[in-house]
Amino acid sequence: MEVRTDRIRVLDDAGRLRRARHRWTAVLIGALLFGVAVYLLFVQTTIGQILEDAALRGANQVDPEVRRAAHDQFGTITVTSQLAAAAIVGLIGLLRRQVWLAVAGLSVIFGGQAVTQVLKYYLLTRPDLVSSVHGTFAENTLPSGHTTAAMSLLFATLIVMPYRFRGVAMFFTLTWAVGIGAYTVIIKAHRLSDTLAADAVALVVACAASLFLARTRRIRAVVSPGAARYTLRTVFVVLIAAVGAASLMLGLLGVVQAARVRHVDKAVEWHLFLGAQWLAAAGSIVAALLFWWTWHRLESKRSGDRVDVR
Repeated sequence: MEVRTDRIRVLDDAGRLRRARHRWTAVLIGALLFGVAVYLLFVQTTIGQILEDAALRGANQVDPEVRRAAHDQFGTITVTSQLAAAAIVGLIGLLRRQVWLAVAGLSVIFGGQAVTQVLKYYLLTRPDLVSSVHGTFAENTLPSGHTTAAMSLLFATLIVMPYRFRGVAMFFTLTWAVGIGAYTVIIKAHRLSDTLAADAVALVVACAASLFLARTRRIRAVVSPGAARYTLRTVFVVLIAAVGAASLMLGLLGVVQAARVRHVDKAVEWHLFLGAQWLAAAGSIVAALLFWWTWHRLESKRSGDRVDVR
C-alpha cells in the first residue's frame, strides 16, 4: 500500500510539473501577443495616439506634491540600484547552492532590460499620426525601461526565493513594482502603452527562464503551507486582486467618461490621465498575479534533488 501511495504521489507531482510547463508556455505566448496588440493599437493608430497624448497632457494638472513624491519613487531605479538588486538575487540563488537558479534570476533582470532597450531604440518606431507632441515624446518610448526593471526584479525574486518565503518577498516587492508603472504616467516619463508593453516583456522573459529551469529538471512540487500561513497568503493575494480589479474599473471608467465627450478639453485630458494611471497599475498587478500563479506550489531545486518536498 505504501509503495502504491508513493507511486501515485510521484505521478501527481509529475503531472503538476507538466501543467506548470504548459502554464508558462501559455502565459509567454499570451504576453507576447498582448505586447504586440498594445503596440499596434496605441502606437500604430491615430485614435490610440490621440488618447495617449491627451492623457499625457492631463498629467500637467497633477498636484506638484504628488508629482514630487512620484519622482522620488521613480528615482529609486538607477543603474546602481539595479546592479545591487541583481547581486542580491544572484546571491540568493548561490546560497541555495543552485548556480543555474542564480543565472536564471539574473537573466530575467538583465534579459528583460536588454529586450526592452532593443525594442525601444532599434526595432519599434512611432509614426507621426497626430503631431500633438514634440521632442522626446515624438519618438518611440515603448516599452518603459523603468517598468521593465521593476517587474523583472519582482519576477526574478519570485523565481529564486524558496516557496515558504515567496509570500513575504512578494509582499515587500509587489507594491513598489506596481507603483513604478503608475509613477511613470504621473511624471510624464511614459505613456500607458509603454508600461503595459513593459509588463509583457517582463512576463515573456520570466516565463522563458522558468521554462528553462523546468526543462533542465530544476523545479519541484511542494505541499501547501500550514493553515495559518496559507490563510495569510490567501488574504494577501485576494486583497491584491481586489486592488487590481478596482484599478481596472477606475481606469476604464476614466476612459469611458472621456470618450463620451467629442471635444478634448482639460477635463477630458484629466479623465484620460486618471484612466491611464489606474490602468497602468492594473496591468502590473495582473502581470504579477499571473506569474505568481504559474509558480503555485512549485519551487526550484538542484537537478539531482527529488521532484517533490514535504
